Amino acid sequence: MGFVQLNTTGWAMTYLVWDESTNQAALIDPVYDFIDLYVEALETRGLKLTHAMATHTHADHITGCFVLREKFGCEYLMWHGTSCLGVSQYVEDGETLTIGETDFTFHHAPGHTNDSMLIETVGHVMTGDFLFTGTGGAGRDDLPSGRVGVHWNSLSVLDRLDGHLLVCTGHDPPGTEMKSLNWNREHNPVLKMTSFAEYEAWQAEVTAGLGSVSKIKTAVPANLFAEIPETIPWLD
Repeated sequence: MGFVQLNTTGWAMTYLVWDESTNQAALIDPVYDFIDLYVEALETRGLKLTHAMATHTHADHITGCFVLREKFGCEYLMWHGTSCLGVSQYVEDGETLTIGETDFTFHHAPGHTNDSMLIETVGHVMTGDFLFTGTGGAGRDDLPSGRVGVHWNSLSVLDRLDGHLLVCTGHDPPGTEMKSLNWNREHNPVLKMTSFAEYEAWQAEVTAGLGSVSKIKTAVPANLFAEIPETIPWLD
């Protein structure tokens, strides 16, 4: 299996995963701003994009999934309960999809959003904003459809996963070295908490420090309706 994180700027992560026996590929959490980068990555490796997957409805960037579907005819895949339009393939908790000879298993993990899911593949788990690396903890729960208590309860989903899986997050500072789930169980403060009250207080403190999401008023409608707006402020 081939695996690489593609984005070279910003904090959002996009993962390209491909089956080396068939050259069939999936992009996980592609960002609209970097579509040209993804096209080049596919072409230089001689890959055929079969799936564009989103771990959740993003509030801080426009997904590239529906644009990639239009361009390549690939499937746009999300959790079956999502409100996003344009999705062509829905998955349920515990479902496995095989691309070439590579398996992808999906685990519903709501809290950051109600459609948040983990995507497990060989040696890796893409966690979106459900879990970050080490002191990053977890994604904020005060955005559309986010629920603090649901996120806390959903952390038990991680118990299904092998500790040696590399946790590949949706956001982390540039240059962050991704670590295994076992490492995060020892170093991620959220995974060491023993009560909901502790997690709730941590979320409140972190959220207060983060402030508002500057791109949300453009990104959320674009992602829900699968439409690129006429004006994207941060690209003008």
